[in-house]
Amino acid sequence: MSLKIIVPTPFRKLTADAEIVEVQAGTVRELIETLDTRYPGFRDRLCQNGGELRRFINIFIEGEDIRFLQNLDTPIRDGAEVSIVPAIAGG
Repeated sequence: MSLKIIVPTPFRKLTADAEIVEVQAGTVRELIETLDTRYPGFRDRLCQNGGELRRFINIFIEGEDIRFLQNLDTPIRDGAEVSIVPAIAGG
């Protein structure tokens, strides 16, 4: 399945400044593995040591938060747009 991934600005140094990348994956977990294979270090930015999504990272498929779906096992349909959104804190 071909997916368009919107890469957040803080992660673009991993993708040679590409704002959007296309990958093949059937689930969010496969997506993260594919991104890390193509762009080493991507998984470390998204996941904790145990493999779960970091608390401050949000992933949306067609605008829906995967935490309210099947989390990392959420299926992704062909052609879906996936957004990775790191939380920004400050004050």
